[in-house]
Amino acid sequence: MTDIRLPPELLPSDGRFGSGPSKIRNEAVAALAAAAPTYLGTSHRREGVKSVVRRIRAGVADLLQLPDGYEVLLGVGGTTVFWDAAVFGLIERRSEHLSFGEFSAKFAAAATGVPHLDDPRVIESAPGTHPELRGYPDVDAYAYPHNETSTGVMTEVRRPGGVDAATGLVLVDATSGAGALRVDPKQFDTYYFAPQKVLGGEGGLWIACCSPAAIARIERIAASDRWIPPSLSLAIALENSRLDQTYNTPALATLFLVADQLDWLLGNGGLEWAASRCDRSAEIVYGWAEAHAHANPFVAKPDDRSHVTATIDFEQPIDAGWLAAQLRANGIVDTESYRKLGRNQLRIAMFPAIEPDDLAVLTRAIDYLIEQA
Repeated sequence: MTDIRLPPELLPSDGRFGSGPSKIRNEAVAALAAAAPTYLGTSHRREGVKSVVRRIRAGVADLLQLPDGYEVLLGVGGTTVFWDAAVFGLIERRSEHLSFGEFSAKFAAAATGVPHLDDPRVIESAPGTHPELRGYPDVDAYAYPHNETSTGVMTEVRRPGGVDAATGLVLVDATSGAGALRVDPKQFDTYYFAPQKVLGGEGGLWIACCSPAAIARIERIAASDRWIPPSLSLAIALENSRLDQTYNTPALATLFLVADQLDWLLGNGGLEWAASRCDRSAEIVYGWAEAHAHANPFVAKPDDRSHVTATIDFEQPIDAGWLAAQLRANGIVDTESYRKLGRNQLRIAMFPAIEPDDLAVLTRAIDYLIEQA
């Protein structure tokens, strides 16, 4: 079948709905271009770049309202690299992992078969759901995502019952949630993320908000006889972050875009503004899906449905792959299902930079395509 051309009124103002890398605001790109002559291509050990790192560290602390004593660390490499760093520098002996999608499973896998650790306890549940932490006495680190990007499942960040930071650190993967989902910092010890989603940057950087207990754990392990590669050393990352720099050379464009996005989020009202904007977007997309004759939210429990990544199943004979291809032909991109989930599904990002009104137009565009099929 030939491509269907959408009428102009069914074209969003911006056609980027990908879950990562995600939409970068045009204003941020313009600001980077304006700063480029004196910023891009300069030393990351000098004030011109260090001031941007300082803005990021202060902006993250402000956005998440981090309590006194919490510190913001930065390192080169994305969340995948941070998992390896955590295996060396945050898990003392054994971790517990909630595994309910591609990315939560990857951290559990990274902690398995490590010579200096006992194999982790892994609690699994089917995609579209999430399990609960159990709090075993032999566990010293509890790991789970705030938002499982592959399936569109959102969790509440909280410590397991009967466990405090003295007995077990809570390590939360916030890659697709940080800056868009409400969170109480007292409920985590490390809240880590890459910037290519909510924070409007590119990949290749990790940022971690660490509690005093996490800082103490990093320093204690670094002082032990455990061998740690320097590029994965959280103690080295801590030392460099306190100097407003990274251990090795970062992507300067990413640093700038993240700092600009943080300024934008804070200037509009901070985390509550961003979360409320995502709430509105989620109401639009899930409300449409629930009322649809051929679609429904993949995540059955409303409270577990992500407010930053919506996964919408379609019933036959509607082909979600065909819908995504038709949208792409009209400049509306990256609505395909997560590649390994294998469902007749669209996955739609709802990050703060994505206009809620554009999501409403997207739902009407999908309806139009179904009618024309």
